[in-house]
Formats: sequence, C-alpha cells, structure tokens
Amino acid sequence: MSVAQLDSPAGPATPVSGRTPPVIRLLVLASFVVILNETIMINAIPRLMDALHITEQTAQWLSTAFMLTMAAVIPITGWFLQRVSTRAAYATAMGLFLFGTALAAVAPSFEVLLGARVVQASGTAVMLPLLMTTLMQVVPEAQRGRVMGNVSLAISVAPAMGPTVSGVILHFGSWRLLFAVVLPIAALITWRGLKQLENVGDTEAGAIDWLSVVTAAAGFGGLVYGLSRFEGGDSRVAVAIVGAGLAAIAVFVVRQVALQKRGEPLLDLRTLRHRAYTIALILMSVSFMAMLGSMILLPLYLQNVRQLSALETGLLVMPGGLAMGLLGPTVGRLFDRFGGRVLVIPGAIGITLALAGLTQVTMTMPYWQLLGLHALLMVSLAATFTPVFTIGLGAVPRKLYSHGSSILNTLQQVAAAFGTALVITVMSARADALRSAGVPEVPANLDGMRLAFVVSAVLSLAVVVTAVLLPSRAKDVAELEESGR
Repeated sequence: MSVAQLDSPAGPATPVSGRTPPVIRLLVLASFVVILNETIMINAIPRLMDALHITEQTAQWLSTAFMLTMAAVIPITGWFLQRVSTRAAYATAMGLFLFGTALAAVAPSFEVLLGARVVQASGTAVMLPLLMTTLMQVVPEAQRGRVMGNVSLAISVAPAMGPTVSGVILHFGSWRLLFAVVLPIAALITWRGLKQLENVGDTEAGAIDWLSVVTAAAGFGGLVYGLSRFEGGDSRVAVAIVGAGLAAIAVFVVRQVALQKRGEPLLDLRTLRHRAYTIALILMSVSFMAMLGSMILLPLYLQNVRQLSALETGLLVMPGGLAMGLLGPTVGRLFDRFGGRVLVIPGAIGITLALAGLTQVTMTMPYWQLLGLHALLMVSLAATFTPVFTIGLGAVPRKLYSHGSSILNTLQQVAAAFGTALVITVMSARADALRSAGVPEVPANLDGMRLAFVVSAVLSLAVVVTAVLLPSRAKDVAELEESGR
C-alpha cells in the first residue's frame, strides 16, 4: 500500500441506502477490538502484581493511563480528521494500536507496559471520532438510527465484555496472552481495512495551534487524572489537580473562541450553539456516569461482599452487556420508525428504576435479582444511547461533524472519570465513618455501596429531565432552535 494511495484526495461523501455501508462495518469491527482493550486489564491486576512486583495502586495505572490518554488526545481529533483522508486516519489509528499491542506483549517492565498502553489508547482515541464522523457523512438521516444501533455493538458491548474476555484468556496463560491474542486479530482487521476502505468526505488544509494542543491535553488529561486521584488518594491533591485541569480547559476555551474568528480552531465550540446537540451532550454524560458508576460498584459488591471470583463476576454481568449491544440494531430500527422520544424517555426512567433497585443490595440478595437489575440498566442505556448519539450529531452542520464527535467522545471520558471518582469517594467516606463507629468491615462496605448507588440514582433523575427536552428526530432540531430564539 503506497503512501500516495493512502493519502489520495477524498471524494465527497455519497449517501447510501439499504444495508450498513461497508466502510461503517469495517470501522465498527476495528472499534470493537480497540475499545475492548480499555477494560481488558481489570482482571489481570493480581497477575501483574506478582509478575512485575508492583502494588495494586500502581497496577491500576494501566487502566487509568488508557482513559487519561483518551481524554487528552480526543480533543485534537476534530482538527486531525478534517486534515487527513479516511484511510490515513484509519492507518494512523490502527498503526498506533498495533504497535502498542506488540510492545505490551513483550514488555520487560511495568514502565514499558504503561507506555505501550498509552500508545494503544492514542490509536483508540482516533478511531472513535473517525467512526462517528464517517457514519454521519455516508448514512442518510432516515437510516442513521439503524446504523447507529449497529455501532452501539462496538461502543457499548466492548467495554462491558473486556473483564469477561480477559478472565477467560487468563485461565490459559499469563497476562501477556491478553495482548498476544488481540495482536493477530487487530493485524488482520487492519490489513482488510487498508485493502477495502475508501476515502469519505473532503479534507482541508490548515496549521495546528500548539497552544490549543497543550492546553487541551493538560486540561482534559489533568481533569481525568485529578478525578482518578480521589480513588484512595489524597483528596487535597486531587482537588488541586482538578482545579488546575479546569483552569487549563478555561484557557483552551478562550483560545478556541479566538481561533473561531479566523476559522482555524482545534476544537470548534460552535457545535454548542445547537440546542439539541447540547441537550444530547448533557444526557449522554450523565447516562455514562450512571453506567460507569454501576460498572465499578457492582463488581466490588460481588467480589468483596459476596466473595465471587473475577470470572464469576464477569459471567454474571455479561448478560446485561450482551443485551445492551444486541438490542442496539433493534433500537436503531425503532428510532428510524418512531423517533427518539418513545425510546429515550422510557430508557431514562428505566435507568433510574434500576439504580433505585440496586440501592437495596444486601448480603443475601438473590443473584437472579442482581442480574435482572443490571440487565434493566443496560437495556435502558441501550434505548437511550442510540437516539441521543444520532439526534445530537444530526443537529450540527456537516462541516462540524468531526468536532461534534470529538467533544462527545471527550466528555464520555470525563464523565467516566467523574462517575468513578464520585461513587468511590461516597462509598469510602461512608464506610470509613461506620468503621470508626465500630461497625464491622463487610457491613460498613455494604452500607457505603448502598449510599453510592443512592447518589447515582439521584443523578439519573437529570437523565429523565433532559430526555423530555430532547427532540424526537434530527429534522425537528430546526424547529426547536427556532422556538428558543
């Protein structure tokens, strides 16, 4: 594959009808593999602690660094995707991911392994906005729900399946096998993609503003890092880092507003002028906080309180994750036929009901009840995510698709970090207070988890409110914005 072929000018996007476009199928498959690696290290922590002689807090950095890198790199992808062809962006994303995976498989030390995870995450950070931007360019509005439903298979199921997949693989070998198994699969997908992928849309020339790059990386990366420090760290240091991150984001925003006047922003914030997009952004962020909070709390409850193994825990939550992804295409078809409100409003209510049910966890709650509540949460999220992504991105002009996708994916990472930090902080504070009062370890932890679920349930009420404000279809956006003037 020559460089000339790789960077050949992109033609205009040609909307297609009928089946999911081949370019989207390729990108969904690639996205599934790269996103799976975000959570695949969770079950490997005990093995890594023994093999590399590191503490649990140090090992956790292999997951934290992945999320941190995503938050730092994704804001740059809006600018990047407008300057390179679809094939060049795909080659960059998969090339970085392959190199990081190969390096991780042979890493002689923790430091090298951590660096490999950062490289992997850099490739993933390019792939997600590339998938969303390409979808909006090639799929007609009337079919976006169905196609976005298929995309949810990669975005939703992959992180949910990561711990289960790693639990199975670790039964057959060391932690290195996690990367050795993924590497040939990713290489095959890369080869097939470069062979069949066609360029979509037009590219633009433009210089990069390095002040924007630095403040975006420092701001969003620092914010995610600071939020992660609340998990068992010094809260004063965490608050200081979060404050510094927010200050850098403020500088970044001011810089983008100035650059927008010249038409050269790194991340175009004019997407936020579109009311439906902003509503979708809020709804998605709070929903993601609810999902990630439950993904952290439920395994802690099952393993630390109910004494299940990591594999047993993964198998118990697997049906909910599978249901979420497999329902994606059905939700998409329903959206195309009936619009978003008939899905998003019941989905938002379902999220609140599931989290309210989880506030009642006990030492003896039947496993079928836990499985049912988790499945209800995942199905409700499936009913919410596909319409929200489709309506939100459909609300912005075509030239802002890449920027809208980048903002959406950046806030996903920030919401994930915030949701995790919030539930861990609430749980730990409550458990510590009870232990100080003489309550035994396990009941204290259980009560802390219940309070954390209460906080998540209360936050989910914001999902219900924003769901009511969201228009039913992207074509209703103009009327919504006109009425707000």
